[in-house]
Amino acid sequence: MSSVVIIDDDEQVCRFLVTAFQKITPDLCYHLTLKEGLAKLESDTVDVVFLDVNLPDGNGLEAVSGIQALPDAPEIVIMTADGDPDGAELAMRLNTWDYIEKSGSHKAFTLSLSRALEYRKQKQPRPPGIESLDRSRIIGHSDAISACLEKVATAAGADMPVLITGRTGTGKELFARAIHENSQRRNKNFVVVDCAALPDHLVESTLFGHIRGAFTGADADRPGLLKLAHNGTLFLDELGELPSQIQKRFLRALQEKKFRPVGGREEIESDFRLISATNRDLYAMSQEGRFREDLYYRVVALKIELPVLMDRKEDIALIARHQICSRKIRAQRISISDEFLDELMAYEWPGNVRELKNAIDLACSHVLEGETLYPKHLPGHIRAYNMRQKILPKTSSPSQKSDVAMPMKEYVDKAKYDYLVRLMTQTRGDIQKTCRISGLSRGHLYSLLKKYDIKSS
Repeated sequence: MSSVVIIDDDEQVCRFLVTAFQKITPDLCYHLTLKEGLAKLESDTVDVVFLDVNLPDGNGLEAVSGIQALPDAPEIVIMTADGDPDGAELAMRLNTWDYIEKSGSHKAFTLSLSRALEYRKQKQPRPPGIESLDRSRIIGHSDAISACLEKVATAAGADMPVLITGRTGTGKELFARAIHENSQRRNKNFVVVDCAALPDHLVESTLFGHIRGAFTGADADRPGLLKLAHNGTLFLDELGELPSQIQKRFLRALQEKKFRPVGGREEIESDFRLISATNRDLYAMSQEGRFREDLYYRVVALKIELPVLMDRKEDIALIARHQICSRKIRAQRISISDEFLDELMAYEWPGNVRELKNAIDLACSHVLEGETLYPKHLPGHIRAYNMRQKILPKTSSPSQKSDVAMPMKEYVDKAKYDYLVRLMTQTRGDIQKTCRISGLSRGHLYSLLKKYDIKSS
């Protein structure tokens, strides 16, 4: 029997809905506070919950994520007395079942309930959870990484295009491989294309292939990477770097699963599954005309946004220990001191997991089997950054009030100094990288370093 819960502080509304719903299901109850309603949802299996936005002890929209995290979570219908476009948009982004204004017809409520219950009955079993995934190369159990792995499980059970976003070093290719290796295409090719590394004049022939004589130097037929990915997975890394003149051709190949090699007359079929990755905002690029909007919506059927390492700090020690155990240079037992681990936890890791692994490899190269890792073994720029962060509170003004009490020029100079020191530490003194991040010219950067007596190396 289907179970329905109504959470609304207006008892008259609750009684009205109970009366309207009784013809659909007799298993009904209502609660006048969010606390009581959530307790009901946590203790019993519920199919549909009608949830008011403004409750005396909380906001219904803010409770949606917690409800959806429950085992066999109910479908959520948001109710409101105020037709708020922002609230309606948020409700849809949170993947609730419906958003209904209380001033509307009672038929809107009964129809929404009927459809939600029909959906519950026909809903397919959920994809395998993360516990069944082959995720041997993805280390971590934090909430942030577990949420991403849930999406990996969903993607592995379907054949939809997937877009993986995240900063450099967060492991986009690892997640793409995990999707492939857990999918029905696992025994076929996983073809990697680094769009940022392809010369413009070779992009077309690399993707689509060419026939002999198609251009100077084409002395033999060559299959493209799309053909090599037939029945397998094509992974386009740094998709945002794909030249605009190729995007239209690739869109058609993605839609039709057919393409023509450079210089060829016959079309070739390739049943490939697409996974893309980028550290850029493709949506913003599409709105600015720098990336085809139709291609964007084609590649983003499912989006997985990977967290930076600082948003999953509880995984740092686990990744570090795993990296030590996985070293293949020589079998060795190396222990980690508490001080070493403290330094790892204090650092901000702008290079994310990749930087952490490199730091561990470097540290291990300085010790022998049976020895212990201490802060001394870490790269100098990490120790320098952490030490500066420890000392800054002692040397800076004792309170925000005294900071803003100083003359504006002195305050601005202090902010510029702190920014440049942190940036130079992060880039390890790489002037070119520092200029790219800061947006400063090389000459302007050097003049600021000289002005504030900051060493460039």
